Amino acid sequence: MDSKITKGISKLLSYILRHSPETIKLRLDENGWADVNELIAKFDLYELKLDLELLEYVVENNDKKRFAFNADKTKIRASQGHSISIELNLDEAEPPAYLYHGTIEKFLPDIKAQGLQKMSRQHVHLSTDKETANKVGGRRGKPVILVINSEAMHKAGFKFYLSANNVWLTAVVPAEFITF
Repeated sequence: MDSKITKGISKLLSYILRHSPETIKLRLDENGWADVNELIAKFDLYELKLDLELLEYVVENNDKKRFAFNADKTKIRASQGHSISIELNLDEAEPPAYLYHGTIEKFLPDIKAQGLQKMSRQHVHLSTDKETANKVGGRRGKPVILVINSEAMHKAGFKFYLSANNVWLTAVVPAEFITF
């Protein structure tokens, strides 16, 4: 498969399934699931033809495992990162003692003052390893890795969820739980 094409499809899927299904007049249910046949039929808006084989390839080979099929592959959704209101129906989970968040230096004053906020997303995204946090932070410049005392947060009553692609989600991370 042409990596340029599959990367383009992956980016469009992220945009459509996480932020703007109306772009192609796609309907998502309350849990963020889209009908695969409807997605394929409407996807050609961007002059990229999509079929089930190509969609399966993109889902399987996406480096961050951003997408998931239901059991019979009739529905697809983004695993996390939505700015639109959906209910992922994730079970609350006990996080590891420490999690990580990648950002860049220019955001540090706000984070020190307000903690990590979900901004336009439904959750703050955290990773279990510094390498992933480094990649995330590196998308916008030189990354800065924040260490989150998730064990202390959890003991203080903050809820955590683990997405299908192993991203830890929470509503907010107060600054007192962050090591800068």
